[in-house]
Amino acid sequence: MRCPNCGGIDSRVVDSRNIEGWVRRRRQCLACHYRFTTTERVASRSLFVKKKDGRREEFLREKLLTGFRKACEKRPLPAGTVDKAVDDIENLLYSMGRAEVPSTRIGDVVMDRLKRLDHIAYIRFASVYREFADLNALKREVDSLSGPVARPAQLPLLPTSPLPTRRTSRKKA
Repeated sequence: MRCPNCGGIDSRVVDSRNIEGWVRRRRQCLACHYRFTTTERVASRSLFVKKKDGRREEFLREKLLTGFRKACEKRPLPAGTVDKAVDDIENLLYSMGRAEVPSTRIGDVVMDRLKRLDHIAYIRFASVYREFADLNALKREVDSLSGPVARPAQLPLLPTSPLPTRRTSRKKA
């Protein structure tokens, strides 16, 4: 592991913890004594994605994460929501026990998750994934959405009760 401070290749592990399928290690460089954190994940068996045109590609978590983040960009989602959703989708794909998963299956799982998470992110993703031919197709998809999305309540920025006013007394002279 290269030190991000000096580039040295020798380090020792100071602390190690398992966190939801990841191993978090706190390391110290033996050359400059700089401390840094690394995360490791056990490499799962290979999973391939079968594309619509018949090609096969290795499943890349980063590609799934990028698409999910683009859909959720600038949306009021709690921190960690996107990473958690992508972790869940990845776990689902590996738990299928298949060596190859159709890209349409992955797209459907992502769409289902986004539909429950945020309607705007869902429409963003669907507009690219479903390749809507015209505005009417997009309108039908928007009309198919029903009800508000369950989201944790956000704390108000300003207090809802009026602030106490300060009374000043004027003395008559």
